[in-house]
Amino acid sequence: MLVLGIESSCDECAASVIKDGKIILSNVIATQIEDHKIYMGVVPEIASRIHTQWISGVVKESLEIAGIEATELDGIAVANRPGLSGSLLVGVSFAKGLAYSLGIPIIGVDHVKAHLYAPHLEYDIEYPYIGLLVSGGHTVIAKVTGFDQMEIMGSTIDDACGEAFDKVAKFYNFGYPGGKIIDDLAKKGDPKAFNFPRSSLHKGDHKYDVSYSGLKTAVINQIDQFWDGVSEKSPENIAASFQHIAIDVLIKRVQKAIKDTGIKRVVAGGGVTANSYLRERLLELRGVNSYFPSLSLCTDNGAMIASYGSEFLKRGISDDLSLTAISRVMAFRRGYP
Repeated sequence: MLVLGIESSCDECAASVIKDGKIILSNVIATQIEDHKIYMGVVPEIASRIHTQWISGVVKESLEIAGIEATELDGIAVANRPGLSGSLLVGVSFAKGLAYSLGIPIIGVDHVKAHLYAPHLEYDIEYPYIGLLVSGGHTVIAKVTGFDQMEIMGSTIDDACGEAFDKVAKFYNFGYPGGKIIDDLAKKGDPKAFNFPRSSLHKGDHKYDVSYSGLKTAVINQIDQFWDGVSEKSPENIAASFQHIAIDVLIKRVQKAIKDTGIKRVVAGGGVTANSYLRERLLELRGVNSYFPSLSLCTDNGAMIASYGSEFLKRGISDDLSLTAISRVMAFRRGYP
């Protein structure tokens, strides 16, 4: 089975051809980083306009690299939720038009779930497992019992982890994209220079939830309050101290989920999974098998969309041409009483 995957949920315009759900024949990712760098963040209208300019060429390139003609495709998978509405609509509209012209099935894919499925492209992973999805827009801890069976155990109640990285980097003018810049700076800094606070959620059933607004506020507005009084207030020390707390908060929730469920497998996905300290901490979990994707599969990409979509298509599950974009999936967000 040959499936084309199209991803345009934010600022990456990506397409990939996957064979039999596992074999990556192509994985083309056109990034808009340089177009948004001046704004230190993604501008939705600019992103959608660039997608309209790029998507045809990106899909064509993915087919050429795969060495196939479009007429050889058995189906198309496209990210249709969640994400920026305009960007999603470009991908969905292109995918529907192509599927209709070829007379092949199309399936809309939740790109958050696809991120968590990405490690399956490289590893044979048994169910169940604790899933950790960490990106610029979402932070989710889940019990995953099947390719499309996910029980949300915890999530962020405010800022996503990646969002906090971006906002801290923007405030201190570290550079863009914030996640990678902070990771690089942190390698040269002292994580104990600032003792930033950890969130403490205790109301209701929130023992697996995380919060980043307080940490972000402390780093941006109250840095002197948490300074050790000795270390240099350098970008490296600020980045290292912030990253240390931000990742440790996640790891503690994952450890709690492992202990409570007895599940000894952890699978991580999403853009923040590229963070070197997070990868290090996941591998340090005792008695636990941890899986995370290669760096090229951490960012938004068409391979994860095609692979995850293949699971539906091979079961005969598809969408009709009424498929549209959905900007939010409320199951990934929880409120705090």
